[in-house]
Amino acid sequence: MSQQRHGSTPGHVRGDDAVQAFPDLPEATIARLPEYLRALHNLGEAGADTVSSEGLAAAAGVNSAKLRKDLSHLGSYGTRGVGYDVTLLIEQIEYVLGLDQRRAVCLVGLGNLGHALAGYDGFASRGFKIVALFDADESKVGEHIHGLAVRHIADLGRVAVEEKIAIGVIATPPGAAQAVADVLVDAGVTSILNFAPCVLSVPSNVDVRKVDLAIELQILSFHEHRKASLTALPGGRSAATAGNQEAVGS
Repeated sequence: MSQQRHGSTPGHVRGDDAVQAFPDLPEATIARLPEYLRALHNLGEAGADTVSSEGLAAAAGVNSAKLRKDLSHLGSYGTRGVGYDVTLLIEQIEYVLGLDQRRAVCLVGLGNLGHALAGYDGFASRGFKIVALFDADESKVGEHIHGLAVRHIADLGRVAVEEKIAIGVIATPPGAAQAVADVLVDAGVTSILNFAPCVLSVPSNVDVRKVDLAIELQILSFHEHRKASLTALPGGRSAATAGNQEAVGS
């Protein structure tokens, strides 16, 4: 596999060489690249031209050794004593994430969450354009959100083809999510972001990312429970509480 050294971004490669140069990244690295990109954009907006691995790692919330390993997969090693070129590294990461081309997105389900997603300004600044909104509720059809009219779910398949939709976002109740996914797949959409609390059945060539806020809260609840268990003392008092009581009594 050909890797591009710092100073030549993968985005500058064309034709057959581009296929050879595209890095085969570990899933954990892919998951961290958006965090690096967010941090780099913030640094660039603050006027930084270069950043050390330690500085970028701190801004992204990871350790510097992990960051250097991740970026080495892109062929980016920085310059000793200087660090990484912020603009160049943004270009490299955006190329690998496919953000150098604006991707058309449709949103299905205009409840409270769907409304919030449809009105989020951050999609456009990160390479995504919501081109169509859908709902099964007749009372919502025709409503305008950020300049887009809500269409009926019956039009989803046709519009997905016409607009060359790359990613479908599902924010429907769980009972409707599978049917929506089936229509998206039939229309040729092979990437789905699912906010519905259910598991979708899709062909092997379709990538699904699931976002379940309740699950995330349950995971945080586990960590709260674990922290409480580690500090608990006989009688149900935490170590901190016990220490404070002893200090008061002394």
